[in-house]
Amino acid sequence: MALAVSAAPDEERLGRNQGYPVGQAANWFTSELLRVGSFTHQAEIPGLMNGGVNELAPSTEVLSLARNPREPAYRWHIDALRNLSVEDYLARQRVMGLLVIKDGAVQLERYQYRRSAQDRFLSHSVAKSLVSLAIGLALQDGHIKSLDDPAERYASRLAGSPYGRVPLRDLLRMASGLRFTERYDGLDDLERFGRAAAREGLEAASLQISERAAEPGQRFNYASADTIVLTLVLRAATGSSLSEYLQRRLWQPMGAESSALWRTDRLGVEIASGNFNATLRDYGRLGLLLANDGQRPDTGQQILPRDYLLEATDASRHPALLAPGQATPYFGYGYQFWTFPGRARRFALLGVYGQMIFVDPALKLVMVQTSANAKPHAGDTSLGREADAFWRGLVSYYGGSW
Repeated sequence: MALAVSAAPDEERLGRNQGYPVGQAANWFTSELLRVGSFTHQAEIPGLMNGGVNELAPSTEVLSLARNPREPAYRWHIDALRNLSVEDYLARQRVMGLLVIKDGAVQLERYQYRRSAQDRFLSHSVAKSLVSLAIGLALQDGHIKSLDDPAERYASRLAGSPYGRVPLRDLLRMASGLRFTERYDGLDDLERFGRAAAREGLEAASLQISERAAEPGQRFNYASADTIVLTLVLRAATGSSLSEYLQRRLWQPMGAESSALWRTDRLGVEIASGNFNATLRDYGRLGLLLANDGQRPDTGQQILPRDYLLEATDASRHPALLAPGQATPYFGYGYQFWTFPGRARRFALLGVYGQMIFVDPALKLVMVQTSANAKPHAGDTSLGREADAFWRGLVSYYGGSW
């Protein structure tokens, strides 16, 4: 079932003739020629953020993924184009890997650009949702007492700083109130934050963010620095690295088949606003766990705290400013998860350049996509609308409604 189509979009521009080369610390993120190679070998790039790599070891009890022997005849529509196929989608979009799981069984698995099931694909901001899950687990374990606690209660070096005073709930909601721009143009606060972190570490870089645009909880503003502060809180609260904690509490219990890799700063702190690397199938296993509200489907073991997961991903449980159509023109926002419009609880883990995990718990349906999109924001190309249209086609195929 792990099939590849014969010709993927923009192969030459993405480096086919050079064997899909891997970039260096200075150019891996921005160069189209290096995008496919770098997004599947990011953990191997030397000198990135002057840091290292943490490994999350796989499970000794792997969650087996059953397989549908015949790929369903999915159809999707957009504008005047009707009855488009999977092949049409792959021919139109720079998708490196595409996986659909329904009721625990793989329905579709495709790769392009000479990628395969053995490659580790870069998460980009899909990793933010993993940080949220770690916070939920730490809350369940008693390491964190309340989401209304300020960050400085746990990360003592943030005491007295603007970030130190922000409640964890507002960090989870990207509502810290601190001024932070994230445009991926090399001139924004994200770029300045990254340079400071490479020099001094993530904690020191977080202390340098000082200008407030609003009070905590009053404004949605997508800021990777908010996620970094949650990572610092988790590290201080649990006494272990984010990688160590999630290996023990999530990656191995959920039945991951392969190890995952996470880039760190020079002090060993995960750059957890992104920089997580895993196989397509293990992203699928994560999605399957989420589709079952945190329960491992083969054993019935509750891996993730169900109440926290519902609160994190249910748009009706969040303030109006985070609702779909309000936080953004389309998506809403929960606890480091994106929420879809509509009555059903559907949510997404999203990263720049087209990394996506879409989840429909009622249908037990998961779609995973890894991409090498032309621009960071999928909405700035046709990918945003077409990925949504393809997903809607999957939902409709299985009887879901919007």
